[in-house]
Amino acid sequence: MGNKNANSLAKKMGIALVCGLVAGIGLMFLRESLNSSGKEAVWAMINNILFQDITAQGAESAIGIFYIIGQLFIRSLQLVIVPMVFTSISLAIGQISDTKTLGRISAKTIGCFLLCSFFALAMACVAGILVYNAGFFTAEVEGLSGTAGSTGANPLIVVLDIVPSNITSAFSSNTAVLSIVFLAVSVGLCMNVLGEEKTGTLKKLIEEVNDVVVVFLNYVVTKFGPFAIFVLLTRTFATYGINYLKPAFAYVVVTTILLIVFLFIGYPMVVALGARLNPVIFVKKITNVAVFGFSTSSSAATLPLNHKTCTEGFGVDQTIASFVLPLGMTINMNGTAIMQVIATVFIAGCAGYQVTFPQLIVVALLALIASAGTPAAPGAGAVILFTILSGVGFINDGALLAYSLILAINRPIEMLVTSLNVVGDAVTSIWVAKSEGLLDETKYNA
Repeated sequence: MGNKNANSLAKKMGIALVCGLVAGIGLMFLRESLNSSGKEAVWAMINNILFQDITAQGAESAIGIFYIIGQLFIRSLQLVIVPMVFTSISLAIGQISDTKTLGRISAKTIGCFLLCSFFALAMACVAGILVYNAGFFTAEVEGLSGTAGSTGANPLIVVLDIVPSNITSAFSSNTAVLSIVFLAVSVGLCMNVLGEEKTGTLKKLIEEVNDVVVVFLNYVVTKFGPFAIFVLLTRTFATYGINYLKPAFAYVVVTTILLIVFLFIGYPMVVALGARLNPVIFVKKITNVAVFGFSTSSSAATLPLNHKTCTEGFGVDQTIASFVLPLGMTINMNGTAIMQVIATVFIAGCAGYQVTFPQLIVVALLALIASAGTPAAPGAGAVILFTILSGVGFINDGALLAYSLILAINRPIEMLVTSLNVVGDAVTSIWVAKSEGLLDETKYNA
């Protein structure tokens, strides 16, 4: 039933994407036609009824139906930023810190996750800055401010912001993502030191809050998401038109290329060089997992198939697979991190921000930390993306518009991201099992 629902959502998102694109482009040409023929008043009326930002100065009498619907969806996603990041990372750290029986395996697992993430983020940063400097992410959009922003006069201020001086201030702002991560890590580690007996109630509370967040997020994405995607995409093209087609196309192409390169070249190299196994066999056997992850866009839905493939197809010991794969589903998000880096650079370029390499390093670190707490639920990556934008100060009107465009066009990217994430979990389980002598190479080579 879950797989059917996931496939149904993918179809709805695809239909919404196509319909939004067709409607948006049609309205874009209608706007150009009306304005060029001296009928600006007609377009102004259409714009006021459907697309106008009702919070803008001079828009007191506007209705802005599409704007209101789009904002309700975005605010619903923003609503769960703090609880999602805090609960997910707290629970993930609690699992990581359990090294009494799997200490060495835990260290190897986390090490492999971090190594793959380092290379993925390095590739994304280099590609992102090259494409940004080439001007592919630049859009001159009428009516938007091009004023550049920054994280502060001194980049090291970010370090100070990690530890909040007031716990309530950290939880009351979506921009304090680093503080939330620090608090989540601290709580997770402290719970492990105190043990289940003393912190069982707190852990149960955090788990229940996390469950509520995931259910809420699933509901918003599955029930409201397709219609919101149609609205966001239609409004984007109808309001700002052709100026955003070029950078949006560049974002999709660059992100897709990076994800495919890491999926079909990066991971097989880890298998060949790290585990000293035949990468061609790996690619053949892991294809079904990648396709399933792509179609469902859910790491959680793909976990049973991934576990079966690793144990029966690759010969990974049950104890290794049962530990590495669920942990990887929670914290190993290489595809998500790549997407977030490129998306952040894309949004910064469209919004008129100057992106420096030190800022890009901060973005990469935020992407690594924040993606580690991303629940295995559709749409969670988009929420984490907003926390990264807030963390580096990319939040002017142009940035929010470009973020809306990402929400509208990102469905195919998220599907490919899921494939990368689940394949990365399998790679780590193979590498750890081989290093521990718990890999049946006869099964692997069969």
